[in-house]
Amino acid sequence: IIENLRVNPFPSSFEATINEENISSSETLTFIQEMKEMKGVEDIQFNRDWAEKMQSLSRLAQAVGFFLGGILVLASFFIISSVIKLNVFARQEEIVILRLVGATNTFIRIPFLLEGMILGILGGLVSLLLIFFLIKFFPLYLGASLGVFSELINFRYLSLSQIIMLIATGAFIGFSGSLSSLARFLKV
Repeated sequence: IIENLRVNPFPSSFEATINEENISSSETLTFIQEMKEMKGVEDIQFNRDWAEKMQSLSRLAQAVGFFLGGILVLASFFIISSVIKLNVFARQEEIVILRLVGATNTFIRIPFLLEGMILGILGGLVSLLLIFFLIKFFPLYLGASLGVFSELINFRYLSLSQIIMLIATGAFIGFSGSLSSLARFLKV
C-alpha cells in the first residue's frame, strides 16, 4: 500500500518539547502563542488540563515531602536529645568528679555537644546512602510498572551543595538537640 502512494496523505507535523524543568504555565502559554503565530502553523495540540494536573500533583508531592521531612527533623531532634540525656545520667559520677577537680561548665558540655553533632552527621550520611539506593534501584523495580509516569519522575542524585546542606543540617539538628538536653538535664 505504501508503495502505491505517491504523496504522504498525512499532514506535516512537528513535535516540540520544553526542556525547562521549572517553567510556569504562563510561560508555556506564551510559547504556544508564539508557535501559533509562526508561518505555516495551522494547529497546535496542547493538553493544558493534563499539564495543570501534573503541576498540581507535583506541588502536592512536594508539600507532602516537606511535611514528612519536618516530621523526620523533629523526630531526629528528640531522639538525639534523649540519647544525650541518657548519657548525662550515665556519666553523672564523672561529671561530679570533673566539677570537684575544677572543670569549667564548657569543658563538661563540649563532649556531649560533639556527640550530638556526630550523631547528626551520621544521620545525614545514612540518609544520603538511602537516597542513593532509592535513586539507583527504584527506577529499575518500579519503572516498568509506572508506565508513562516513569518519564515524569526525574531520578537524579543530589548536587554537592545539597549533600553539604544535608550533612550540615544533620550536624545542626544534633547540636541543637544536645544543647536542649544539656540545658534541661545538666545542671552546671
